[in-house]
Amino acid sequence: MQSTLLPRGFLALAAFTLQASAAFLYASSYSGDVTTLNLTLAAPTPPARDVPAWLELDYDNAVLYCSDEGLTKATGSMSSFRTTDDGELLLLNKIDTKQGPVSSVLYGNGGLAVAHYAGSMLNLIDVSDPENLTPFANETFSMDLAGPNKGRQDSPHPHQAVLDPTGQYILVPDLGADLVRIFLISEEDGLSITPVEALVAHPGTGPRHISFLQKDDGDYFLYLISELSNTITGYDVVYTETGPEFFEKFVIPIHGEGEEVPEGAAAAEILVSPDGKFLTISSRMEDAFSIPNPTPEDGPEGEEAPAEIPSDTLVTFSIDKATGTLTLSQKAAAGGRGPRQFTFNKEGSLIAVALQADSRVAILSRNVKTGDIGGVVAAATVAGGVTAVIFDE
Repeated sequence: MQSTLLPRGFLALAAFTLQASAAFLYASSYSGDVTTLNLTLAAPTPPARDVPAWLELDYDNAVLYCSDEGLTKATGSMSSFRTTDDGELLLLNKIDTKQGPVSSVLYGNGGLAVAHYAGSMLNLIDVSDPENLTPFANETFSMDLAGPNKGRQDSPHPHQAVLDPTGQYILVPDLGADLVRIFLISEEDGLSITPVEALVAHPGTGPRHISFLQKDDGDYFLYLISELSNTITGYDVVYTETGPEFFEKFVIPIHGEGEEVPEGAAAAEILVSPDGKFLTISSRMEDAFSIPNPTPEDGPEGEEAPAEIPSDTLVTFSIDKATGTLTLSQKAAAGGRGPRQFTFNKEGSLIAVALQADSRVAILSRNVKTGDIGGVVAAATVAGGVTAVIFDE
């Protein structure tokens, strides 16, 4: 099936073949909009306003949640949208929150846990009725002393909220405090949480995001990407009566063991592939590649768009599923600059990349068997720095 990637108000770059893939993608950007990227036609999308930073999709209930970071004011917000078969997003509810919600995850019995980078907190919202978003608790974090990186570790900065593979715990990497904070979800109500012992990261590393792997023996492995040190740390995970315990197995640079990371680079996203055989990370501010301009028609008015553009990097590792160890497999162009976030489609044959610095969403091909990432098969300009993009499958 030939399909094109079309955002509202922009032209398609290319046509590409989709096999067992999604009909839509949703992208948030600092323009203030959530944009539907339609693989067949342009669809209207309502504004989320302000500076959307993260998208969380409840596939079963057809609801999209969007967090507004609130960079220019003292508050953020959370919005809920009904998704439709034609790609339209219908605003259901919008509430104000503390400043800085940058990541969220659905959990338990209708809960949404939201990590606030600027607000130094984990906010809990009851979303059992998406038309009536109801904050009901929060965990506010503090530090006695600033961390080794004074400019970035002056206070706690939670950067992500993730559900563990058992569904019992919420994990929150804290860039400012060099911790991965961990919370047990109540079995009684499925909403309230209790802190348990945190995972302590190396000082000054700045934990950003995590991804889990289920090994061949059924046990779990955790990968932590740290923005300030540009490293990947691997841990064996053992569940005990008091919570998960973590046993460090390795620390490697984001470009692989013995590989030099370009000066000024900043690690961002980390994901295990759908089949559990590969790990991919994104690194910003590298300009390591020069690629054909995927959106030449969107150059400055009256000016000829460049034929080639710089691109940052996606690094892929093969995983030994018996041990969790990583072997460098490929360094590939991310489709442009500033790959803040990316996601696989379910099949693993495509990667959608949110390119914050280029205001672009790029769709890259991927070889499921080898894990190798190919070139840009479709792209769309999305006004403002793109912060997140997800498939609706």
